[in-house]
Amino acid sequence: MMPYLLSAGAGILVGVIYALIGVRSPAPPTIALIGLLGMLVGEQVVPVVKRLIAGEPVVAFIQTDCARHVLGPHAGVAAPQVESDPADKGGKA
Repeated sequence: MMPYLLSAGAGILVGVIYALIGVRSPAPPTIALIGLLGMLVGEQVVPVVKRLIAGEPVVAFIQTDCARHVLGPHAGVAAPQVESDPADKGGKA
């Protein structure tokens, strides 16, 4: 979570500096964000194609490695399964 907050803080700081010196952002925000998303997705095309050519599993790779690269380190990670104790539910162990 901290990298996201630092990134947002840096962006806000740059925005404030731009406003103080009267400079407009180099690209409209939506276009810039779509361009960044395209770059992230484009980086994943080569590894996916290499796996397809090699006959390796692709879907699991996309759900784990690609998801983590595009969406962040916690993407594609399943929540840990917690085993419940039968005694917790009022049953006898």
